[in-house]
Amino acid sequence: LCVATVETDLGWIALAGSGGTVAQISFARGSQKAALAALDREIRDGARACDWNASLAARLVDFAAGAADDFRDVTLELHMLTPFQQRIVEACRAIGYGQTRSYGQVAAAAGNPRAARAVGNTMAANRFALVVPCHRVVHSGGDTGRLSGAALARKRLRMLEKYGPGGDGRRRKRPHVGRKAGTLA
Repeated sequence: LCVATVETDLGWIALAGSGGTVAQISFARGSQKAALAALDREIRDGARACDWNASLAARLVDFAAGAADDFRDVTLELHMLTPFQQRIVEACRAIGYGQTRSYGQVAAAAGNPRAARAVGNTMAANRFALVVPCHRVVHSGGDTGRLSGAALARKRLRMLEKYGPGGDGRRRKRPHVGRKAGTLA
């Protein structure tokens, strides 16, 4: 298992995996050390630093700078998820760039239209930030859901940046992120 880090317009990202399979991604961290610390303990303890998956790292840098990428070709390590959670991840990955879906719509696409809460829980524990675009999953009324602190600020920033207030996919000026984690200024 290898871990690589890269600095992007969204902060530091840590990528962990082996071969062509991603085990975890952390993003929007203030430092390289913070990006590494955000990885799950078993990954931090079992991985070595290396220049792993430079191609994916470059794509994430480009995505953070505003390039369109759906990352559907990226192989993910999903063994820790139930079969239903795996279907949720795949349904989320099918959401196109510039589009959003409600938790209920993702639940229906995963095979259980009454499991919106399960979608929310799966997205809250998303180990593959950006590659599994949980930032494209919203409440049916269009709000970002019950996220707190930095997670909410990151999701709002990405939603505004990528989709604008109307969700039409046109690029908008990036809002300024305040110095305190979890605030939009």
